[in-house]
Amino acid sequence: MSHVPEGSPDARFGISGLDDIAAGGLERDRVFLLEGAPGTGKTTAALSFLMEGVKNGEATLYVTLSETEEEMRRAAASHGWSLNGIELFELVPPESLLDEQQQQSLLYSSDLELGETTRMIFDAVERITPTRVVIDSLSEIRLLAQSSLRYRRQVLALKHYFAKHGATVLLLDDLTADLNDKTVHSVAHGVIQLQELAPEYGAERRRVRIIKYRGRRFRGGYHDFTIKQGGLDVYPRIVASEHRRVFNRDQASSGVAELDALLGGGVERGSSALILGPAGTGKSLFAINFAIAAVARGEKAALFIFDEEIGLLYDRMRKLGADLEALIADGLLVVEQVDAAEMSPGEFADRVRRCVDRQQIQTVVIDSLNGYQAAMPQEQFLVLHIHELLQYLNRQGASTFLTVAQHGLVGEMKAPVDVTYLADTVILLRYFEALGHVRRAVSVIKKRAGEHEKTIREYTIDGIGLSLGAPLTGFQGVLRGVPNFVGPGSGLMGEPAA
Repeated sequence: MSHVPEGSPDARFGISGLDDIAAGGLERDRVFLLEGAPGTGKTTAALSFLMEGVKNGEATLYVTLSETEEEMRRAAASHGWSLNGIELFELVPPESLLDEQQQQSLLYSSDLELGETTRMIFDAVERITPTRVVIDSLSEIRLLAQSSLRYRRQVLALKHYFAKHGATVLLLDDLTADLNDKTVHSVAHGVIQLQELAPEYGAERRRVRIIKYRGRRFRGGYHDFTIKQGGLDVYPRIVASEHRRVFNRDQASSGVAELDALLGGGVERGSSALILGPAGTGKSLFAINFAIAAVARGEKAALFIFDEEIGLLYDRMRKLGADLEALIADGLLVVEQVDAAEMSPGEFADRVRRCVDRQQIQTVVIDSLNGYQAAMPQEQFLVLHIHELLQYLNRQGASTFLTVAQHGLVGEMKAPVDVTYLADTVILLRYFEALGHVRRAVSVIKKRAGEHEKTIREYTIDGIGLSLGAPLTGFQGVLRGVPNFVGPGSGLMGEPAA
C-alpha cells in the first residue's frame, strides 16, 4: 500500500479555493462524488487532485471509461501539465465483447461488461495500490447496470472495496444518464457539484457547491470559479465576520479643504462612501480625489474601473493635474480595468480582497456599481455581494468609495440599485440651473460616524481639478435642479457677493 505523508490528514485538491471551501480537502479513505455537466471542469479538478498526490509522494490512479489516454494527456498539456507519476488506466471492453461472433446469446452483454469492468478496476488497484483514485465516469457504469438497484449495489461494492484498501476515491459523474438518480449522493461521503451558467450576453459563468460532507463544517453556498490555463481558480464566497483587523478610525482627508468641511473633517477609515449623481457630474473625480490624497499621505490606493477605458482615464486625469501612471510606476497606486461581461462577481470580490491583503491597500475605489450590476443582474444578490465586500473592507481598515450613476440629468432621479443604506457616507451630486448657466452642486446627505455640514456647495472641475465654493445660502431647490433665488446673495462661484 502506498505511503500517506505525515502531517497530511486530508487529501487536498491543490486548488486553494476548493480546499478552502472543503475545510482542508477530502477526508482520507473515503469515497467522494464530483458531479457536473460536460464542460464544467471535472476532469481538470480530478487531475489537479491526483497531481497534488504525486507532489506528496503518493501513488495515484486515474481510471477512464469515457476518454482515451491520448485525450487525457492532451487535456493535461493544454494546462502545461505533465502526468508523470499518475497511472492512467484506459478501461476498454474485452475484445470478446466487441466481437459479434463471440457474444453470448443467453446472457445480456451488459451483465458481462459490468462484471468485467469492475474486475478490471479492482485488478488495477491491486497492482498499483494507490492512495488516490479517480474513476471517470459513473455514467458508463450506470448505463451498464441498466437498473437503479444494480447500479446502487455496484457503487456500494466499489465503496467497500476501496475502504479495505485505504484509498481516497473521487467518482466523476457527467449527469448524462439520469439527472434524478441520487443513488451515489446517499452512498458517498461527500458530494461536490460543478455548474455552468450561460448568460444572455458575455462569457459563461461557472460555480461550485458542496452539497454534502459528512461530519465536517464546510463553506456552504455557491462559489464562482473559472477554468484557466493551469487549472481551476475557485473564489470562495467572502464571509466578512471571519476577518477583522485592529486599526485607528481617524479621518482621511479628500485633499480639498472645502470638501473636508462639508464632510465634517473627512471620511473615517474603515468606512464606505457612496457618491451618487447623474452622468457627467464628476463622480469618478470625487472618488479618485480621495485615492490621490491617500497616496499623498504615503498610503496605497486601488482603483477598480468598470465603465471607462483606462487610457482615456489616464489622459483625462492628466489634464486635471493628476498623473496616475506615475503613481502606478512608483508602486503607490493600483488601477485595474474590470470587464463585467467576462468576470463574475465572485472573481471580482476575490481580486479586491487579494489586492488589499497583499499590497496593504487602505483606499479602494469601485467605479461604478452600475458596471458591477451588469456582472450581477439579480439585484437582491448584488446587494448581498456588496454588503459582504464592504464589510470585509471596513474590517480591514480600508476606506471604500463607490460611485453610482443615477438615471436622468435633473429633477427626479433614481439609481439602478439602492445601496444607500449600506454606505456609511452618502455624497450627492446634482446639476442645477442658475443665471442662465448649468452648474453643479454637492451635498452630504448621510454620515454615520459623526456630524457633517447640512449645506449645499457649488463645485467646478477645471485644469486644476476639483474646487468647491461657499455654501449656497441664497437658493432653495438646488437638489431638484431648478432652484429659486431667495437672496440676499447668490453664493455662486465666480459671482460677486451681495
